Amino acid sequence: QVQLVESGGGLVQAGGSLRLSCAASGSIFSTNTMGWYRQAPGKQRELVATMTSGSSTNYADSVKGRFTISRDNAKNTVYLQMDSLKPEDTAVYYCNVQTWLFRKYDYWGQGIQVTVSS
Repeated sequence: QVQLVESGGGLVQAGGSLRLSCAASGSIFSTNTMGWYRQAPGKQRELVATMTSGSSTNYADSVKGRFTISRDNAKNTVYLQMDSLKPEDTAVYYCNVQTWLFRKYDYWGQGIQVTVSS
């Protein structure tokens, strides 16, 4: 079992920055992907950014050039640096860990609110 604890959300003005953190504890196998998804009111959850254990990254087109994902493998922590925030970035952000050993294991954090005011 893996537990995910998110922090760093809040309210920020448009153009500002926030940094989200997600600390994972439990059984994370060496092959894994850590990342962030978000869900705005009335919309489906969508991918924001992911980073594999091999350091490959994937970003949503809407955040490319503004958001940066990173991870500290020694701490099992993934970060999301969000710059040049826009009101449309307002959403609940969820940390996600996928790890594989014979099968896929998929874990989600409880979600953290990010609100960008115009």
